[in-house]
Amino acid sequence: MQNETTKSPFPVFDGHNDTLLKLEIDKIKGKERSFFDRSKTGHIDMVRAEEAGFAGGLFAMFVPSNPDQDFSKPFDPKDPANYQPVPQKEALEFTYRLIERAEQIVEDSDQRVAICRTPDEIRSAIDAQTMAISLHIEGAEAIDTQLYALEELHKRGLRSLGLVWSRENAFGYGVPMAHPASPDIGPGLTGPGRDLVRACNQLGILLDVSHLNEKGFWDLARITDRPIVASHSNVHELCASSRNLTDKQLDAIKESEGLVGINFHIAFLRPDGAYARDMSLDVMADHAAYLVDRVGEDCVALGSDFDGCMLPKDIGDVTGLYRLMEAFDARGFNSQLLEKIAYKNWLSALEKAAA
Repeated sequence: MQNETTKSPFPVFDGHNDTLLKLEIDKIKGKERSFFDRSKTGHIDMVRAEEAGFAGGLFAMFVPSNPDQDFSKPFDPKDPANYQPVPQKEALEFTYRLIERAEQIVEDSDQRVAICRTPDEIRSAIDAQTMAISLHIEGAEAIDTQLYALEELHKRGLRSLGLVWSRENAFGYGVPMAHPASPDIGPGLTGPGRDLVRACNQLGILLDVSHLNEKGFWDLARITDRPIVASHSNVHELCASSRNLTDKQLDAIKESEGLVGINFHIAFLRPDGAYARDMSLDVMADHAAYLVDRVGEDCVALGSDFDGCMLPKDIGDVTGLYRLMEAFDARGFNSQLLEKIAYKNWLSALEKAAA
């Protein structure tokens, strides 16, 4: 019987993971595994998720420039192989493979997993203790500049999109994994990028500014008529990574009634930006408390980056979520706030995007 002390006190709906990619890369490397078996590989499988109280989240579909890149380990941010452009047709083909992988997981799950297209479907899945997958694109390389693919992907279940990863594409410019560095790197959104923002608003697709450079952020903020969401980013004032958000950006997110999902990657949390896993979870509580003070308790959530980052050793994988909730509790977060951070704020953000 599962020890309740190792389970999150509330179901966790998480704003970002790379589990579909991790499973696909394992297959490419001849190490295919079942999502339904406990594994020592990766951060999420069904067994560990159920033990942890992981209710689901935004499952990212990311097309890597370099399939051999291991995002859970330190890598050279200056290695050009990790940032090469990916042709649109190639990216679309790979994205459909990830959708098919998600659909196969659902088919094999005996109704324990569902692809959810609306916040109500996510609520129903949480109530039924069914894992809720909401499909997200990280870096819009799969979409053509005429946006035909966007509508097709939306029909397949796409409900959240980040215009860029940390590389340039037809829509905008991403920030590198640099520390210390400003996110004010490069020009703003391209013409097709501005069109993509408007199209996502029309379709009710949530727009994600994580990885987007600062000029692109402000372009999006001027165009969008929906809340600004950063699915997996932290506080630049506490960790001066170019991947994190400045106070001015946080203020804009608050004004838009948007959301920030706290990223678990150690190099985006530690003040020194180091790839060192012996980091106290107090550091994560520092970011959470700063965000609560700056943007308000309705605008803070989790955006773990499971299967795409290097986690603090005290989290380790999805089963460490309860330790993070304990750290937030020790910081003085009450039950109402913990429940909002765990899942309620994400449901609210998705509702506002789809309205």
